Amino acid sequence: MTDGKVAIIQNKQEASSIAKKKLVSLLNEADYTIDQNDPDIVISIGGDGTFLSAFHEFEHKLDQIRFLGVHTGHLGFYTDWRDFELEELVSNLSNKQEPSISYPLLDLQVKYRDQKAPKRFLALNEATMKRATRTMVADVYIKDELFERFRGDGLSVSTPTGSTAYNKSVGGAVLHPRINAFQLAEIASLNNRVFRTLGSPIIISDSEWLTISLEESSDYMVTIDRTTIQHDDIEWISFKIADERIHFASYRHMHFWRRVKDAFIGEV
Repeated sequence: MTDGKVAIIQNKQEASSIAKKKLVSLLNEADYTIDQNDPDIVISIGGDGTFLSAFHEFEHKLDQIRFLGVHTGHLGFYTDWRDFELEELVSNLSNKQEPSISYPLLDLQVKYRDQKAPKRFLALNEATMKRATRTMVADVYIKDELFERFRGDGLSVSTPTGSTAYNKSVGGAVLHPRINAFQLAEIASLNNRVFRTLGSPIIISDSEWLTISLEESSDYMVTIDRTTIQHDDIEWISFKIADERIHFASYRHMHFWRRVKDAFIGEV
């Protein structure tokens, strides 16, 4: 057994509390140690939102840990196991370790006008930029070359796994996570004879980077996954594929297109 220490992150639902209690008992019987600070493997219990919380709690140790997701409702994009399959989950953990499956992450650099150095963040799903009261105006640079001046409600930048989330709802493409790239999607852009944008999602490779230069204002709303970050006067935000990757335990990692079908199409 190579994964001896396990951290468990759960939401506040009763079903998750019941599942956690049972999982802890099973792990103890299998000689695992519950370690919330320095785990080898992190198990989230709840849904995809709980999994996002688990990711951000341990994002500083991505090269040391692997993730598993348990869902208490229905299978999600990050949750491979149901709460009634905990015995099988622990049994699989105890088997010979299989190679982990890794997916790309988004590296963000946020530069505030009153600070010399930008702040760095990681996103598993996406980052969005909007303004609270007015049309957002931003210059979009790809590899430091001006591509377009955007006017509209906002912009969304997503990872491949995040392409099925907010990105999809604003007309972005669903991107397989084996493709090491990220995606820019426009949110209600203004397009007329005076103002023009491409008006289509853009997929950017891991060898390129994206910079969004913003008009001077203090009412920007910037989200990273489920979190809203400090939005004082932002000068620019840059994006690229992160050097870090998230690693999933591959004991029963569901095929991506099956997830997409189950989530949006169902049985034909």
